[in-house]
Amino acid sequence: MTSSPTLLLSRADVAASLSLDACIAAVENAFRMAGRGEAPAPGILGYRTDSGGFHVKAAALHLSRPYFAAKLNANFSENRQRFGLPTIQGVVALFDAENGRPLALMDSIEITLLRTAAATAVAAKHLARPDSAVALACGCGAQARAQLRALTRVLPIAHVLACDSDAAAAERFARELAPELRLEIAPTTDPGAALKRADVAVTCTTSRRSFLRREDVPRGLFLAAVGADAADKQELDPAILRAARLVVDSREQCATIGELHHALEGGVFASASEAAELAEVVAGTKPGRCSRDEIAVFDSTGVALEDVAAATAAYESALRAGRGQTWDVSGSMPPPNRGDYSRFLVDRG
Repeated sequence: MTSSPTLLLSRADVAASLSLDACIAAVENAFRMAGRGEAPAPGILGYRTDSGGFHVKAAALHLSRPYFAAKLNANFSENRQRFGLPTIQGVVALFDAENGRPLALMDSIEITLLRTAAATAVAAKHLARPDSAVALACGCGAQARAQLRALTRVLPIAHVLACDSDAAAAERFARELAPELRLEIAPTTDPGAALKRADVAVTCTTSRRSFLRREDVPRGLFLAAVGADAADKQELDPAILRAARLVVDSREQCATIGELHHALEGGVFASASEAAELAEVVAGTKPGRCSRDEIAVFDSTGVALEDVAAATAAYESALRAGRGQTWDVSGSMPPPNRGDYSRFLVDRG
């Protein structure tokens, strides 16, 4: 029996195949399945280098068929300044979990951007006030753009405050996204003052120490903390978590590398069990927002369930549309020629 070829999807292929709305739906379904006990626990492996690090995240879901995905990402925060390269680069390998056949190998940048933003949108659906109109974005890079686009899918956002340590980045963010999303976007350099005005906020920076304070948090705020995806990263004063309803994407993972990690280390939380998991909220085993004045924090470190859900949606869409190239990796068919393979690897963003 000959194996079917593996589908190769560039970043442009993934972007054309996976809409943000489809990604939000896929990620929400994955969390719901996990909350119902229908998904095995995901796995993660990390490796640090002097200037960055690598992580492998893996998970399986039984969707239209049993799928397994493993994402290998490199995360080098100084890449843009030093080499003109993206901070995050990598690949996602998608397999048939019934027979082990490699179904697809795809660029991970677009998958990571979209699934991370989708997780925030899912959390916002359940934890933000439904009339939230003012959003704050702290950090104005590619992830912040995806986050804002996702938030506008689930909330009636009308005004945005864009904050970045680089004032030019915040101005560029406002200039590019205001006409696209038909929103008022005002650049700012004072995150504390901006936070006081916000209904929802998202932090997606590479900060190594907290820059948002408890005294600046208004009642009723929904805050998604996205930047702390390593043990040495931090964006929030742990006192914010103590004053809030804390929901995490994974207790185990957030206790190791998320904002919860710093709250536990500082004695602000006694145990990770004090936090709810998003899967429990989506599945209805834990409540969503409980009152209008409640502060809700979503600690988002990025879990592999999001990756397998997003990768599967991209793969199935690409198959239907005839996108990508094929490569018989385990048979006699030769790989794509050098030119084609180079185009597969190039970051087209």
